[in-house]
Amino acid sequence: MNLLLLIGLPLLTAVAVLLSGNKQQVKWIALVGSVAQLALAFVLFFIYKHERETGNAAQMLFEQNYPLFKSLNINFHLGVDGISIAMILLTAFVVVAGVLVSWHIEKMTKEFYFLLLLLGMGAYGFFISLDLFILFFFLEISVIPKYLLIGIWGSGKKEYSANKLALMLMGGSALILVGILGLYFAAGRSFDIMELSKATVSLSYQQILFPLLFVGFGVFTALFPLHTWVPDGHSSAPTAGSMFLAGISMKLGGYGCLRVATYLLPEGAKEYANIIIILSAIAILYGAFATMMQKDLKYINAYSSVSHVGFSLLGIGMLTQTAITGALMQMVSHGLMTALFFAVIGMIYDRTHTRMVGEMGGLMKKLPFISTIFFIVGLCSLGLPGLSGFVAEMTIFMGSWENADAFHRIATIAAAMSIVVTAVYILRAIGNTVMGPIKNESYLSLKDAAWNERLAAIILVVGILAIGIAPGWLNDLLRPAAEEIMNRIAGK
Repeated sequence: MNLLLLIGLPLLTAVAVLLSGNKQQVKWIALVGSVAQLALAFVLFFIYKHERETGNAAQMLFEQNYPLFKSLNINFHLGVDGISIAMILLTAFVVVAGVLVSWHIEKMTKEFYFLLLLLGMGAYGFFISLDLFILFFFLEISVIPKYLLIGIWGSGKKEYSANKLALMLMGGSALILVGILGLYFAAGRSFDIMELSKATVSLSYQQILFPLLFVGFGVFTALFPLHTWVPDGHSSAPTAGSMFLAGISMKLGGYGCLRVATYLLPEGAKEYANIIIILSAIAILYGAFATMMQKDLKYINAYSSVSHVGFSLLGIGMLTQTAITGALMQMVSHGLMTALFFAVIGMIYDRTHTRMVGEMGGLMKKLPFISTIFFIVGLCSLGLPGLSGFVAEMTIFMGSWENADAFHRIATIAAAMSIVVTAVYILRAIGNTVMGPIKNESYLSLKDAAWNERLAAIILVVGILAIGIAPGWLNDLLRPAAEEIMNRIAGK
């Protein structure tokens, strides 16, 4: 399988969008291109699965290595493992859904879809890069489109939100760049992840470089207390922008925390593991309680994301194979769940012209499909068995409990307590939004989801159910890569 297709297809689709003649052509080209990318992601998954089942035990499959700057030892090195495949599938699902829910965009349609596809390309490139320089390049590709999507197509305090997001993410990028350069010089002038994993970096260097890289990537994944761009960015972004921000962009950070910081600097990870656990536990509880105070649906989902992403970081900080597997499952689950949540919020806002929970009520009577999807995503968020949220969080708890000391047990219990708070704000939001009598007579004329909205929702629901009902395939996909990371941490 040629991995260049994963980058080339969205790039060609984006160029075709710019060259198209009218708005309808733009939309259909973007949709066909994103569906083709989803099909390609599934082809990659099945080929990868076949390779593993036939005994191919290589750490990375389908490797391609093209020299770029020989003097600096920079190579266009690509490859995938189970983690990469999972993130590619997640990205493909969210991109298709994002294109579909944006069908009504009329302002600068060409430019809007171009930026969406560019974001997708950046994510694909990031997840398959095995050279830190190239990985950083694709990470930066994802920042500028987000800024423009919020600044041009956003709402509310969009200029403030766009500037805040850009500044904080660029700050995180600066830390990552310093960490990468430090690792480059400390490990024999190489950016290659596979070579760096075999290099010996002294503990003193790891103690300096690990926090730079982990915090840098942590900014992207809403690491407490560097999460403040999330509520503002999500609340002001257009629907597809919010879906990309929460569903994909925050996963770039989590992936970087694990693949780059933890995997390449294992001694540093062990040194700072307790700090990561403390910050993650605070994020989980703070995000849950902060969500209870929100009245705006987007802010509810944004603060809820801070809490849910905290579970991923908690799993990484626990440094057990089960917990790391759970952290990765949570990344995928949260990506699908929060993208669907923002999609539903966008559907509701387009019809009611409000996101305030107190102004709604009784939407189930006029919007049964949208309300049902709202139910499903809400129940997934609170961790109902049969949905992806339960599987991911339970795996993290089980992995965390493997650490028998009091500190880890207390942190696990504290994190688990957030589920009760989550249930309160989710059930309250569902009850006030879709249950009860219709409060506004203008809602009597509302129309339920259009074909594109139904298709977008169904695609994401299928992903949630596929993990919740039959999680074995995802666990089998992620477990070998998690084991490799643990072997690295254990010094094997």
